[in-house]
Amino acid sequence: MAQSQNKEVELTIPATFFVGLGTYGKMMLGDKALEFYNDRNVEDYIQIPWDEVDYVSASVIFGRHISRWAVFTKQNGHFAFSTRDNKAALRVVRNHIGNEKVLRSMDFLDVLRAGVAGLWHKVTRRG
Repeated sequence: MAQSQNKEVELTIPATFFVGLGTYGKMMLGDKALEFYNDRNVEDYIQIPWDEVDYVSASVIFGRHISRWAVFTKQNGHFAFSTRDNKAALRVVRNHIGNEKVLRSMDFLDVLRAGVAGLWHKVTRRG
């Protein structure tokens, strides 16, 4: 049985963990860690202590809607989530890791611009 790392839970919310097709469960944000527990299998869980979080990147659509967000850790890679209320979840996360570590990810047009600029610089260096 999974043992929670949190002494106090600030927010419990339905969430989706994006690995493969998606895993549905509950996310608990507390004083010590971010925790995700699978609805179907309680032994399938993720616990990320706040001091292990490097930064959080949020995917923003149309300037205000947050569709999903990812937690980048210092050692174990990244984990992508979506909750029922992403803004409320990110407010709690921001209180624990700091405002400077919550970032906005690049949208499609930004990625396209960066790719074209990279190609342009590559072509102009050859000539």
